[in-house]
Amino acid sequence: MSDDILTHVRALRAYARSLCGTAADAEDLVQETLLRAIEKADSYQPGTHMRAWLFTIMRNKFFTDVKKAARERTGSGDCASTQPSVPAGQEWHLRHQELRVALNEMPLHYREAIVLVAVIGESYLDAARILDCDIGTIKSRVNRARNILRRALEPEHND
Repeated sequence: MSDDILTHVRALRAYARSLCGTAADAEDLVQETLLRAIEKADSYQPGTHMRAWLFTIMRNKFFTDVKKAARERTGSGDCASTQPSVPAGQEWHLRHQELRVALNEMPLHYREAIVLVAVIGESYLDAARILDCDIGTIKSRVNRARNILRRALEPEHND
């Protein structure tokens, strides 16, 4: 089972980045997900879609942590220590930052759908299973997320 889990680490990292605000938080979420998957290995049913199982574990862990953090406010999200000390000058880096901001400002249900389908490459059907909703809902969310990103990243074309 461990070989199968390791083949999904890259996709887990991408999904975690879409859920979390920082790379460090995303990496922690991936580690927690892998640990939880190993602990719950006996509940995995061979022949089912392992990536969807892992994403479900990650999503549940993320929302549990969000609820916990809401009860335990420990610091400010705009703390200076989390900001880069020297911004990169490359245009690609700036566009990437714009994309990250647009994704983070997007409602979570749209962000999850677009990342699963467009970034990680999950099918609409698998994304629907992971997010526990209808396939039509996923298609609608992905379409709306694309429109939100288009408006955020190409404001000159918004007439």
